[in-house]
Amino acid sequence: MKFRLPILFGVSILFALGAYASTRAIDPQKSTDSPSANKDEPATKTKSVPLSKSKKMIDPFNKLTKDEADVILRKGTEARERGYTHSKVTGTYICKRCNAPLYNSTDKFESHCGWPSFDAEIKGSVKRQLETDGSGRIEIVCENCGGHLGHVFADEGYTAKNTRHCVNSISMKLIAIGKELPEVIKPDSEKDSAAASEKKEPSEPPIKKSSK
Repeated sequence: MKFRLPILFGVSILFALGAYASTRAIDPQKSTDSPSANKDEPATKTKSVPLSKSKKMIDPFNKLTKDEADVILRKGTEARERGYTHSKVTGTYICKRCNAPLYNSTDKFESHCGWPSFDAEIKGSVKRQLETDGSGRIEIVCENCGGHLGHVFADEGYTAKNTRHCVNSISMKLIAIGKELPEVIKPDSEKDSAAASEKKEPSEPPIKKSSK
């Protein structure tokens, strides 16, 4: 009996050590003190990239008043007998929006229609296009900036050239002879320039004979 107790005690210790060893063999990284213990990986933070602020479209041309914009940009018509209708000042009429020379005062004449009248434009300065309102009239716009000027008519017999450019005074600015002409403002958008160069110009429509 004296020898059985130590033997049983020793067997119990061996059994316990065996059980512990088998546990460590199954999961040897269980200890939280181990530097290789499993740890949750920190969530990857996606760096938010701020959206680039849209560039404000800046009009490169001269600033217009509301009345000027109504005519030049929205194709309105000013009241009769305004501005340069009866002006006799010698000089050059330029576009109010972009400073491009449009008409010489020597080509201006009295038509008594209520608006300034010219029988010729400065070469290459004015573009003619069919009016979009269904009236059949021929609209004239500044070749450089596209600003609305008025309409052109033919075969009315006012002058030998038989042509009348009926122009809104508000679309122009008169630079008296002897004064320096301001620099012409060109469109600064490469996209606009490319589009303009690629666009095929339609043949000029016939000039309508009716009055404004």
